[in-house]
Amino acid sequence: MNPLSVAVIGAGPAGIYASDILSKSGLDVSIDLFERLPAPYGLVRYGVAPDHPRIKQIIVALYKILQRGDIRLIGNVEAGRDISVAELREHYDAIVLATGADTDAGLDIPGIDAPESYGGADFVSWYDAHPDHPRTWDLSAREVAVIGVGNVALDISRVLAKHPEDLMATEIPANVAAGLAASPVTDVHVFGRRGPAQVKFTPLELRELGHQNDVDVTVDEQDFEYDAGSEAALRASNQQRQVVKALEGYAMQDPAELTASRTIHIHLFEAPREVLLDDGGHVRALRTERTRLNGDGSVSGTGVLKDWPCQAVYRAVGYAGSPVEGLPFDSARHVVPNEGGRVLGEDGQPLRGVYATGWIRRGPVGLIGSTKSDAQETIGNLVADAHAGVLHAGAQDKAQVGHGAVVALLEQRGVPYTTWQGWELLDAYERALGESFGPVEDTTGQLRQRERVKVVSRAAMTAISRGDGATQDPSELIGQPDADRVPARLAHRLGQV
Repeated sequence: MNPLSVAVIGAGPAGIYASDILSKSGLDVSIDLFERLPAPYGLVRYGVAPDHPRIKQIIVALYKILQRGDIRLIGNVEAGRDISVAELREHYDAIVLATGADTDAGLDIPGIDAPESYGGADFVSWYDAHPDHPRTWDLSAREVAVIGVGNVALDISRVLAKHPEDLMATEIPANVAAGLAASPVTDVHVFGRRGPAQVKFTPLELRELGHQNDVDVTVDEQDFEYDAGSEAALRASNQQRQVVKALEGYAMQDPAELTASRTIHIHLFEAPREVLLDDGGHVRALRTERTRLNGDGSVSGTGVLKDWPCQAVYRAVGYAGSPVEGLPFDSARHVVPNEGGRVLGEDGQPLRGVYATGWIRRGPVGLIGSTKSDAQETIGNLVADAHAGVLHAGAQDKAQVGHGAVVALLEQRGVPYTTWQGWELLDAYERALGESFGPVEDTTGQLRQRERVKVVSRAAMTAISRGDGATQDPSELIGQPDADRVPARLAHRLGQV
């Protein structure tokens, strides 16, 4: 009998872990891992700030999985665009959706659609060199508001406030470094509607915020209030106690010692109510309402409003998944409807051979541990369905099932797909770029070697991966995004490039 042919869509942690678990399930299985970008690793490559190399050590574990060779990477292929879901279901016995969450959750307050009001995910994609995002960013604001109290809010605040010289030892590309170098920012204000016992920062991220050269971090002593729900949350979580301790440390600093040229201000119990605009329609302030605890850790508004001058607003209130053409989508929860990872059709019944894992399955909550648990359950149900004999491809000719048939289809269409061997070529190229810079000096005078410099242009990434010739022109490594691949919400920014 032929091995079971499975297509996993999305080569971030969710897709790679699902593929790994499936490869070790005992089934005779052939796995193709599809990725819409020319490079693997998803948000680990395009969603983690460049100055957090420790977090990116996750890539080492993912690399070891893909390096084995029993999971075939097919990059630069977008399901629903380059190959339809119907075609995948025809050529594979099962498909596993692991496309994650790639856009910003909404925030419904007046003025949030102003030109200088940005989604945090879009900013992260810019400074992480996502190939399908415009290459410039308006960094003319001196005072910035960041809405949200999770790690993404901290990343955004840190990158905005950090002196670019202290980022040059990272993989930050030249266009991002140039944009940050021209920034006049002096104050970044981070707003959360609840108190210290409810913020979603992790201790390491929060402590690192205060270790930047010439950047102060402040918290108001009046923002420390606790109710019964808060006390219960602190008793239950050592991590949350560490977060509160770090916040208290910032609040107890001697004001005379806060002399940095840039400051990150963390404001708690302040709920965003409106982005205020000037007569020209540009951001001039963020209006918040003071909140108070209700006893159970939730908050209510007090009616006390305050306007915080700023010229730009970033919302970091969570990620949201996007639909894949040809599959059902819950637009309220931004996930694929499913039970235990089995994707449900419009009739509420499981679609034969279609599964989901990771954030597109459960929403953008949880870290790597949750992603692995998701994959275990989803693949467990796939394996059970395989043993029950309910999985089979839709192709009449069984020679048209699996890897060879799909690769032939992509080649027939002229889709310039990439492979694992291609990623190794691109990886080596980026590392060589970093090495070519030699040691770089930060604001403290310390010399550090750059590990890599990212190639930004999709065309350049693809050409290098396919061995079509590595460009020697640095401008071609940045290039311009393909207009038809830029998200519609960002298309207006293409004219600024």
